[in-house]
Amino acid sequence: MAPPKRALIAVTSAHAPLYADGKETGLFITEALHPFNVFKQAGFDVDLVSETGSYQPDWLSEQKDWLNDEDRRVWEDHSSEFRSKLDHLYSPRDIDASKYGLFFASAGHASLIDYPDAKGLQSIALDMYAHGGIVSAVCHGGAIFPGIVDPQTHKSIIAGKKVTGFTTKGEEEEGVLDTIKGWNRPTIEAAAASAGATYIAPPGPWDAFAYTDGRIVTGANPASAHVTAKEAVKAFGGL
Repeated sequence: MAPPKRALIAVTSAHAPLYADGKETGLFITEALHPFNVFKQAGFDVDLVSETGSYQPDWLSEQKDWLNDEDRRVWEDHSSEFRSKLDHLYSPRDIDASKYGLFFASAGHASLIDYPDAKGLQSIALDMYAHGGIVSAVCHGGAIFPGIVDPQTHKSIIAGKKVTGFTTKGEEEEGVLDTIKGWNRPTIEAAAASAGATYIAPPGPWDAFAYTDGRIVTGANPASAHVTAKEAVKAFGGL
């Protein structure tokens, strides 16, 4: 039997200074909004969840270069379905994983902080994967993968798989690599290697790029959120 046509978008609940003047990273808005739109258009019911049931937006993701007029209209409208679900986020204890067939880890640099230890989100993703669902992530969302460990193999579900995610070169270009090291967190490339996966780089750090390996679907950066969600829907359709 095919998994339920319901998608669950994970959101980081962490926030920390990253940008000039102490401005903070958190949820990169379009990395949740664009997949939300794709899944809804494909006929999925969509819910949002974070490890603590709370979130904070990433400062950069609210700026004009990263949030176009249409996206901003949805983001600022608290009665829109997307913003309403963000304003009333689920936490893992609210979620019955058996009712979902697609897990999508949205991101923002803040996900490097909480996703590695997000046992609730990891458990949900593992349950969905074990029951034949799709597990996907974009940008820094891949930080969740090393902790999604198959109890039978004692390895991450991405062990032996090919995945993409935000490049270390991109971290260097943004000038935030030292900050990440200060958090005592690995880059996405390092996290993939530690989980036994092969990292596939996008053509350039900011180019839209997604990669599918079986039931694992990953994307490289904010520009990839839409295409990654489309690929996840395609993978779901192939189940």
